[in-house]
Amino acid sequence: MLRTIIVLVEDRPGVLNRVSSLFRRRAYNIDSLTVGRTEIAGVSRMTIVVETDEGGARRLEAHLYKLVNVLRVDDVTTKPSVVRDLAMIKVAANAESRSHVMQLVNVFRARVVDVATDSLIIEITGSEDKIDGVLEMLMPYGVIEMARTGRVAMARGSAMSDAVGTSTPETASDEDNISYSV
Repeated sequence: MLRTIIVLVEDRPGVLNRVSSLFRRRAYNIDSLTVGRTEIAGVSRMTIVVETDEGGARRLEAHLYKLVNVLRVDDVTTKPSVVRDLAMIKVAANAESRSHVMQLVNVFRARVVDVATDSLIIEITGSEDKIDGVLEMLMPYGVIEMARTGRVAMARGSAMSDAVGTSTPETASDEDNISYSV
């Protein structure tokens, strides 16, 4: 089963490498990994999708907490949450096919973000199934290039509101910038 794990980490060099190495050392294949800043200065959010069972997810959570720069770990797989994926798809579109492609884009509530003489770039946000569906419909026109973000998830309600507390990594001294490998 694909598990969606949210990890809040200190925004420091090498943290992404240590987290991904933890998964590698334990022979887990990361299906999707997205990382970005949060509303708290000095804290980054990782959304990691990995195939494992509930016991494996609990073990991964315990191992993640052993990493010095990890602040919070939350498996939102079974919790009420909002999950999205973003894709940009470049599709071949000549004068004859352009209107058909644009109609498809409207049906899927996507949008055209770039128009060239021989192609369109489409942006779509939604579930992975929705993106797979639009991709399948666009294949006959000729998909030239595609970029996907991977899964981004957020628990509904105030589940992560107390995730880090009031202290931030910016208040740490250089001596606190020690990292250990697990």
